[in-house]
Amino acid sequence: MAGGKMKREKPKALAKTAPYQGGISFHKSKGQHILKNPMLVDSIVQKSGIKSTDVILEIGPGTGNLTKKLLECGKMVIAVELDPRMVLELQRRFQDTPYSSRLKVIQGDVLKTELPYFDICVANIPYQISSPLTFKLLNHQPSFRCAIIMFQREFAMRLVAQPGDKLYCRLTVNTQLLSRVSHLLKVGKNNFRPPPKVDSSVVRIEPRKPRIEVKQKEWDGFLRICFNRKNKTLGSIFRQKSVLSLLEKNYKTLCALNIPQQGSADKDDGDFDYSRFGNSNEDQTMEVDDDGGDEEMDMDDSDAEGGDGEASEFKDKVMGVLKEGDFEEKRSSKLSLQEFLYLLSLFNKAGIHFS
Repeated sequence: MAGGKMKREKPKALAKTAPYQGGISFHKSKGQHILKNPMLVDSIVQKSGIKSTDVILEIGPGTGNLTKKLLECGKMVIAVELDPRMVLELQRRFQDTPYSSRLKVIQGDVLKTELPYFDICVANIPYQISSPLTFKLLNHQPSFRCAIIMFQREFAMRLVAQPGDKLYCRLTVNTQLLSRVSHLLKVGKNNFRPPPKVDSSVVRIEPRKPRIEVKQKEWDGFLRICFNRKNKTLGSIFRQKSVLSLLEKNYKTLCALNIPQQGSADKDDGDFDYSRFGNSNEDQTMEVDDDGGDEEMDMDDSDAEGGDGEASEFKDKVMGVLKEGDFEEKRSSKLSLQEFLYLLSLFNKAGIHFS
């Protein structure tokens, strides 16, 4: 404008999404990080051990980079995708090709979708659904051969952790109860478009056959107590007033109902509830089960000494179980799956239950 100062336009902020050919943008908030390294895609497929007769489940196929390689190896690919834009891109990419009849695309939330039969799962998933998806797959029947899944590095390391490892936690034990887990491949963040904030790992999950049968609620209640302070001795944990009070209440209830006081390895009392292990609103940084308090239990650290005679008698009963199995001075952070199963069986044999 004459006589006035020229107004400088501020440069527009860069978009938070990275464009893909064809005009599709990826949204980090939805966990959309597409594998762009073809050598990495080939490596994942190679390590999957896909057979030509396999029906393959792919979760979050995106634009189909991994899907194409899976179609080349297996009999059929069932791809579950939430984003309708990606569904259209998949259909466009493979229509009028020899693969079109061997690709089935299901649009929807994988956590809410009833999954069909499949032999193997190969997936680069949104990290915010890692926990619930893992347990949904492990609960799937009929059981599949294995799953090859890309997880956030720290989450993957929790799945494969061993007793004594820093990342060993309740998630570890619950996963290893239902499956054998092994680490296959480290993946740097720059292999994705757009790059996530964290590095990743590919793991192999093989459901146990036959399954180790436990009562789900009983097992879950037991582990929550054990891992509430995983680096404390079990003797210290089970001396807490709140723990003894809970267990004594269960004990008296079962006695009053005249319910048989043993059988921790009875057939499960329902499908494994995978929803408790995470939700779709999780941040990319996974929930930590460590020496801090359990999110669902507020324990009183004070010892249960000096109570009435009945309470003291029940405390002696609990301590007797720990001493019988030589667990009083052991810590949850260093117990194996087999030791947890054995300790729970000792408690149940003594009539002490956790649900």
